[in-house]
Amino acid sequence: MTPAAEPVEASGTDEKRPRPVADPDPPAPAAGPSARMDMDGLGTRLKELRKRAGLSLRELARQAGVSPSLVSQIENGKSRPSVSTLYAFAQLLDVPIDELFEVDASALANVPVEEAGGSSYDPANAWHPSEYATRISVVHPTHRARLQMAEGVEWERLAATPERDVNFMKITYAPGAASAEGGGVTHDGYEYGYVLSGVLEVTVGHEVFVLHEGESLGFDSTIPHVFRNIGDTEFQGIWFVHGNRH
Repeated sequence: MTPAAEPVEASGTDEKRPRPVADPDPPAPAAGPSARMDMDGLGTRLKELRKRAGLSLRELARQAGVSPSLVSQIENGKSRPSVSTLYAFAQLLDVPIDELFEVDASALANVPVEEAGGSSYDPANAWHPSEYATRISVVHPTHRARLQMAEGVEWERLAATPERDVNFMKITYAPGAASAEGGGVTHDGYEYGYVLSGVLEVTVGHEVFVLHEGESLGFDSTIPHVFRNIGDTEFQGIWFVHGNRH
């Protein structure tokens, strides 16, 4: 049985704590066709939201604490933001984080699924559109909206409804990947997570926890927090994040 997660002492020289340095500009990674599509989509949405907010590229970069070249690279699909930079963009543009996800028009495409009785049906279209279309979300794995970020971090949206500031996601961290370098990420609301596989070190304020498969946590997201995969294999978890404006 997996042992329960225990706080790790926040003192000592061997502690894996975030370094007090600015989040560096991540290099542009090599990306396959599907990853490039996600990056281009994020860049296009970021540029649209920036212009809607009346911010120049340089002003957004200044307020987010990153270089103008990084913002330009992200908007042109040549680089990916870190998790902390993505949250900074969302906060500065005054939009929920889910508005930065790729919107896939085929998410409700006809994907046959076997019913218990053996007949084929499409769960995405099982409800009368005029009555339930905006209140129920069924997403096939091949149609999930994704955000691929720096250092091998990926979010997959598992379902989406009109409720704002709510995200139900599968998150993936490559070995060594982290959500931030420095003081950590902060945003409104609370978040809850469940570990599917791998190991994740979670720093919340001055507390450090190491989570293993089957373990879970919840915390106030206004407390600075950092996620880091300290294992040798990919980390995967189910995450639910909600803000205070929904």
